[in-house]
Amino acid sequence: MTAGQPGSFAAPSAPAPGRTAPEKTEFPRALPVLPALGGLLPRGGLARGSVVAVAEFGLLCLALAAAASADGAWCGIAGIPEAGVLAAAALGLDAGRTLLVPDPGPSWPQVVASLLDGCELVLLRPPDRVSAQVRHRLEATLRRGRGVLLVAGDWPGAQLRLRVAGQRWTGLGDGHGRLRACCAEITADGRGEAAMTRTRWLWLPGADGGVAVADPADLPFDIGEEPPGAAPGLRAVSE
Repeated sequence: MTAGQPGSFAAPSAPAPGRTAPEKTEFPRALPVLPALGGLLPRGGLARGSVVAVAEFGLLCLALAAAASADGAWCGIAGIPEAGVLAAAALGLDAGRTLLVPDPGPSWPQVVASLLDGCELVLLRPPDRVSAQVRHRLEATLRRGRGVLLVAGDWPGAQLRLRVAGQRWTGLGDGHGRLRACCAEITADGRGEAAMTRTRWLWLPGADGGVAVADPADLPFDIGEEPPGAAPGLRAVSE
């Protein structure tokens, strides 16, 4: 990770008399996501200027940020000291274009606002309670920019919400073996164009460490039943 500053996204100044104004740079309406995640999102990507909330921090959060980072976007991660650099890099997150603020402290709203000014995607785990005033202020900053605020936790009014509804690990035999891959049921819903609930089974991660769509026909167990040989602590987990 780098402590350097990302480039400024400030609007260009007015051209001098007699000079032609520079062409306005147009950005795609959505940040890209990994192909396996596209079916969960109304536009197949993360809509710019929106808040996307994931129920809790985990691999799903890093997976949502991976494609945008690999595509060259600056990303910020605030309030998540346990964010794994190796796990993020394995999914495609560019460590050289990611700013880490493990503990932004009591001034976290100002820190996040600064990150939103310079990053196209900011992953935030806010304190337990966020006032409506702080939310509205950060959302206004977000709308003025061109990025996405990805929240690990609750954010009232988020345009899109995702959660891991259940998960199954594979690789365990009858009391022996090694965890190799996790098949997770991901649910997405929200407001407006995201109002329709979407559900997908994904390998998160797969045996190769990546993220892919899970075909129920290829699973080594019935998704409606406990996988064979599952230890009590590794059975389906639902929120």
